Amino acid sequence: MRIGACQTREILGEVDAAVTVVQDFADRADAAGVELLLFPECFLQGYLVTGQHVHRHAFDVRSTEFAAVLARLAGIRQMLVLGMIERWRGRYYNTALVVTGGRVVGEYRKTFLTGGESVFTAGDTYPVFTHEGVRFGINICYDTQFPEAAAAVAAGGAQVLLVPAQNMMRRERALWWQARHNEIRARRVQETGMWLISADVTGERDESRIGLGPTCVIDPVGQVVAQVRTGTTGMATIEIDPP
Repeated sequence: MRIGACQTREILGEVDAAVTVVQDFADRADAAGVELLLFPECFLQGYLVTGQHVHRHAFDVRSTEFAAVLARLAGIRQMLVLGMIERWRGRYYNTALVVTGGRVVGEYRKTFLTGGESVFTAGDTYPVFTHEGVRFGINICYDTQFPEAAAAVAAGGAQVLLVPAQNMMRRERALWWQARHNEIRARRVQETGMWLISADVTGERDESRIGLGPTCVIDPVGQVVAQVRTGTTGMATIEIDPP
């Protein structure tokens, strides 16, 4: 199975624009033979964890309103792993949806929340999915700092850990973290033997905040084997065979 990790510009509160970006990447993925596309954390509505943004833009994925979003994704051939802000029974979650043919086939809710994510409720399960014979699970961004999150996915028999991330940070922190993200992720694959594939945003939000990624593929021994160049949009791809 060929997987593509998509590095995108940040889009805040413009769902139609985000869906258009997904469609554009899917068109490119068709030409490249990609069968699964990974997008950044909270990509659909944008990662802005103020109560105002989350409450205004969250979706109940079972709603008629969200069905209209799924209808726009129905013609996409690839399976999608799509970061979004979810509303369910009065609570809000930082969620990665697994979508195929315009249908939600599963979801993962971020389990390790940062101090700034108090608007969200933590998830408590680590589902594993199969596509084209390859088993994969999901950690979202900060989850990767905790070995138990990756270990739980590996315990489900996954070969691949998909990581939707969003590292739009104050410039000095972004520069400090730029290389450290992959150092942490390399430890997770060395511990578990999985591949790790991450998708992140790039560009500038304002004068003080910048996104440096990385969007990349790390092999089971901890080596970066594909990466989208910092400051550009694009896709890192890898072919992974079923066991």
